[in-house]
Amino acid sequence: MTSKGEALLAAAEGFVPMLRERTDEIEEKRQVPQDIADAFAEAGFYSVMVPEVYGGLELDPPTFLKLIRTLARGDSSATWCTMIGATTGLGSAYMPKADAEEIFGGGKRTITAGVFAPTGKAIPEGDGYRVSGRWQWGSGSRNAAWISGGCFVMKDGKPEMSDTGVPISRMMMVPADEVTLLDTWDVSGLCGTGSTDFEMKDVWVPESRGVAFGYDKPMERPLYVFPLFALLASGIAGVALGTARSAIDELVSFASAKTPQGTLRPLAKRPDTQMGVARAEALVRSAQTWMDDAFAEAWEAAQTKGVISIDLRRDMRLSMAHATTSASQAVDIVYDLGGGTSVYKRSPLQRHFRDVHVATQHMMVAKGVLEQAGRLFLGVKTDTRLF
Repeated sequence: MTSKGEALLAAAEGFVPMLRERTDEIEEKRQVPQDIADAFAEAGFYSVMVPEVYGGLELDPPTFLKLIRTLARGDSSATWCTMIGATTGLGSAYMPKADAEEIFGGGKRTITAGVFAPTGKAIPEGDGYRVSGRWQWGSGSRNAAWISGGCFVMKDGKPEMSDTGVPISRMMMVPADEVTLLDTWDVSGLCGTGSTDFEMKDVWVPESRGVAFGYDKPMERPLYVFPLFALLASGIAGVALGTARSAIDELVSFASAKTPQGTLRPLAKRPDTQMGVARAEALVRSAQTWMDDAFAEAWEAAQTKGVISIDLRRDMRLSMAHATTSASQAVDIVYDLGGGTSVYKRSPLQRHFRDVHVATQHMMVAKGVLEQAGRLFLGVKTDTRLF
């Protein structure tokens, strides 16, 4: 690990106590307080995917995994917004230099947010596009200076198509003051992400700020060999694993002091508690290790070969889906072991339970990933565009 990575991980570790102290505030506000987002930006967390030539950190993916897991031990929502902002920043590696410099250059530590789903439409107009649309899941958009939304570019009423006959989706990046945020984020978990819907209405976007991931060519650097959706999914899995780690630690913190009603032994001395904690640890550690191994192998390929094979991409995506599921199972175990303590709002366990089960619903780690990975193992033709 580079000194840059070590410094980032140390900074993340330093934020954990503060996040734990303010996690109720984050949840009640239904967004990350701006001072926390600004502190994260200053630490470089939002710039980890931005090229070094623009003042970014261009962090290696294995260290990115550790960064997200570490922060998530403090607060899942704040970390979720960070990983969304970080992956949105990948657009800087696809933009012309002038645009990337304006938005990200000079060490600005710009906070970004965005939704990749192409639920907007972009009509060519001059040397740009006229964009309208509405997007869900705008995590961190209330903290961001720039916001992106996925769009199909419409020509003669039909989406622009690639050479392979697939519609081209472009992420349109615009200043936040040209976006309307809608108050729709009333949910069970990850409440503090502020993942509200947002709209753009007749917004003109320069062509140079409409990035097509997987179609346009990024800067030729090892980080940008990595599939965008692998980096996004790794952040989701990282939040889940960090949440599970925090849940296990919380149970252990009171297990010796709590004696459940109807028993004479503290929770820590009950065999079911001992076996449960062991199972939770095994789930989290084994899933984390597989993910780390898959990413390390893919990173080596990116650096030495300049390409990541479909087998490595499959293993990365499957390890992330498995890690998210394993994390949720681990949280379920310790939540059940916590008994009545788990249900009180003062207990972090109820929040960990809600947060991790919202994370499992993201399409990047959902059951469809298992189906696609299984098809690849079986040699069945499958669509790997999201791998």
